[in-house]
Amino acid sequence: MDWSAWRDEFPTFRTMTYLNTCSLAPLASRVRAAQERFLDEWEALGASAWYELWVDALDSLRGKVARVLGARREEIALAPSVSVALSAVASALDYAERLRVVLSDLEFPTLSYQWAVKPAAERIFVPSTDGIRVSPNLFESAADDRTALVATSHVYYTSGAIQDIRAIAKVAHGHGALALIDAYQATGQLPTDAHAADIDVLVTGGLKWLLGGTGIAFLYVRGSLAETLRPTIAGWFGNARMFDFDPKVFEFHDGARRFELGTTANAAVYAANTGLDIVLEIGVDRLRKRTSELVTDVIERLSDAGYVLKTPDSPAERAGIVAIQMRDPPQAVRALASKKFIVDYRHDRLRVSPYFYNSPDDNERFVQALRAVTPPVT
Repeated sequence: MDWSAWRDEFPTFRTMTYLNTCSLAPLASRVRAAQERFLDEWEALGASAWYELWVDALDSLRGKVARVLGARREEIALAPSVSVALSAVASALDYAERLRVVLSDLEFPTLSYQWAVKPAAERIFVPSTDGIRVSPNLFESAADDRTALVATSHVYYTSGAIQDIRAIAKVAHGHGALALIDAYQATGQLPTDAHAADIDVLVTGGLKWLLGGTGIAFLYVRGSLAETLRPTIAGWFGNARMFDFDPKVFEFHDGARRFELGTTANAAVYAANTGLDIVLEIGVDRLRKRTSELVTDVIERLSDAGYVLKTPDSPAERAGIVAIQMRDPPQAVRALASKKFIVDYRHDRLRVSPYFYNSPDDNERFVQALRAVTPPVT
């Protein structure tokens, strides 16, 4: 694989060293071209583009997402954000007898907030013992027959640690609960088979490892489960008879599409379709291998330089995020940005996230620049 040819698809690298895919992927030339194509169609066809082109684009996107998740097209719904997708799912659960939602204290806040505002629900937080990972055994200890949902991340955003989502599903199902996985930091860089993992619900989105930018997210709901759930927030895209335009009649769409709400942002749909084309053309297995090599490389360079890392030691247990513990990570991010190195931070950690378009040279120059602006604590 000629990775330098893929790097050329991303003009960002002409002017900076970009190591921040865990926040937002750089813009690919073909993704920009896809958005311009959408604008051309809008200008040329107006509303008729819906029937001639855009409805098919939505269905194509659902199909591509299904491919990267090991799912079926009818198990995929589109949403403007993970928050909206989670809200639709949360609205469909009955908390009368099963009121507990078990999470960890390492989750991205959105995953927890859905149930923070539901008076009937009780959130149970499983603590991490090292600030890096959470063992499935701890979820098992926290779950019981009052648990509606066990919800956690496939990859933890503060450390890059990979969770065993099949083990999480086993924990949830052992207590009659559902397993919900936030895969935003996994999809694209980490091979995923939702059916083999036996999970019930998964949320992810386009702006990170799927290269598709903002304004689009994806919801997987296991086929047999979707038919039993009735969300209590609704829109015309979730109506099986949406094109009847009858305000008196609402019938839940088959499958996961019952969780869709309003009209899609089609510029984002075009961007997401094209980002997924890149991911599928390369192949998630190749992306995983390439990313793992780059992560191992930058970890070795950082360790040799004396930095303290909050990322798993084993390559099999870590994804594309490397977390570097620091006294003042915001200052380090600003100083690096002034030198045209783009990274970010969360809490007490600077995050660097190489992807297929990066190189060992990027890693070496990054570590040299980091040592210049923020030497390791001795």
